[in-house]
Amino acid sequence: MNKIQFYFFTNILNETIVKNIIKFRNICVIYRPEEDGSKNSIQIIKIKNFCRKNKILFYIADNYILANKYNADGIFLSSSNKSFVKPIQKKSNFNIIGSAHNLFEYSIKVRQNCEEIMLSPIFFNNKYSSNKTLGVIRFNLISNHWKVKLSALGGINLDNLKNLRICKIKSVAFISLMSNPKIKKPIYLFSRWA
Repeated sequence: MNKIQFYFFTNILNETIVKNIIKFRNICVIYRPEEDGSKNSIQIIKIKNFCRKNKILFYIADNYILANKYNADGIFLSSSNKSFVKPIQKKSNFNIIGSAHNLFEYSIKVRQNCEEIMLSPIFFNNKYSSNKTLGVIRFNLISNHWKVKLSALGGINLDNLKNLRICKIKSVAFISLMSNPKIKKPIYLFSRWA
């Protein structure tokens, strides 16, 4: 069985995050700007250099210009991003991944040539009310006919992570999990993902 891929969103590196990232195989880091949209070039370079040193794929969220400027391995297109990359902008070995909450957003991501789509939110988190979360069953039903690689995103923590083993996914994406100092062992040691 193919190993599961992990994606981690961040705009900083600190000691806890670095220690947790190192515990993973098959992890990619996605630089995501601050909530106000500001971009910190020092942090981007720090994250990029860390990724290169540790042979980790480095993505930048929602900004083709920054992705090209910092020679990222790819770009992440959020569900709100509706722009299209022109073929002349796309270099070889440049990956495009995205996120969607529903079938309409999924169709946009397909037209944006996303090779992988993160369906969100699977679990409760502070960004979405509990009635907007999908849960494992709805997640599987919605994604049943999707023709691209699928990733789970939203509210993933150490307690609910094991529930993802029954999802039809190729990867897991998370934001806050890597800040957790309680990660003792790599998540890929879960039996299905070994």
